[in-house]
Amino acid sequence: MTGTTAGVEVLTAGETMTAIRCDQLLRLGGRASVSIAGAESNVAIAMARLGHRVTWSGRVGADESGELILRTLAAEGVDTSTVVRDDAAATGLLIFEQRLPDVTRVEYHRAGSAGSRWRVADVDAALALTPRLVHVTGVTAALSATTRDALALLVRRAREGGAVVSLDVNFRSRLWSREEATPVLRELAGYADIVIASPDELELLGSDARALVAAGARDVVIKHGAEGATAITEAGEESVAAHRVRVVDSIGAGDAFSAGYLSAVLDDADVGERLRRGTALGAFAVASAGDWEGLPTRDELDLIGVGEGAAIR
Repeated sequence: MTGTTAGVEVLTAGETMTAIRCDQLLRLGGRASVSIAGAESNVAIAMARLGHRVTWSGRVGADESGELILRTLAAEGVDTSTVVRDDAAATGLLIFEQRLPDVTRVEYHRAGSAGSRWRVADVDAALALTPRLVHVTGVTAALSATTRDALALLVRRAREGGAVVSLDVNFRSRLWSREEATPVLRELAGYADIVIASPDELELLGSDARALVAAGARDVVIKHGAEGATAITEAGEESVAAHRVRVVDSIGAGDAFSAGYLSAVLDDADVGERLRRGTALGAFAVASAGDWEGLPTRDELDLIGVGEGAAIR
């Protein structure tokens, strides 16, 4: 466990797994690197690097993989004081295979994992931290009935308690079908102040961005990948272009964007700055290997505009 929980700004909750990245086709064996990955902990690390006080909550196994997760998050300045060590289930596993230069294949081993056993009883400890902002994703809702119930309780009580609630739809077709996901995601979106989605994910919510704003969302943010992002608010619509960088690894770009946008929300920045910070973090993510390893500190944000081949001396 790590650090003090006093003055928590951000609470994220979900599953973090051991992540194995293969240098070549998995079926051929060979070298691989070991790290951690999870949509919510990616956001937690990104926001901690930007100087925010962040807690990640969830369950890990009482195993060495769980220790890796806790140790890594602690090293990144993320509080894990509400994490439960589950001695009845193992920590989940994620394997990345670079199938083509721009195509990554993902293999999940998370059915019945400790993370999928996060439950309603775990929510009280997390909310006791009274965070300013609670960020969740649709991935957690896809893991099990218990995580779904816990997530619904978390966002409802966070909203009632005055926290800003952020939902990244983050639909994963390998975890559940669109038919299963649609009613659950629509319910979660009903409690969200900030909804983040790609255009196809927005369709799962059953309404367009302006309808979501009319229904109570403060910001509806649409990620367009390499084309940038758009935010719809009561004041209107604003878009920014993405930064042009050499893509090394596209995994984690969406989480990085969410972290940048939410960081600017906490800084009371205007919509344009929220989008610019989001796209800056997204560019850092795709320009480096790993889900979170190459993400910047606040002092490094301007590096994304430095010319190619520049040396910082």
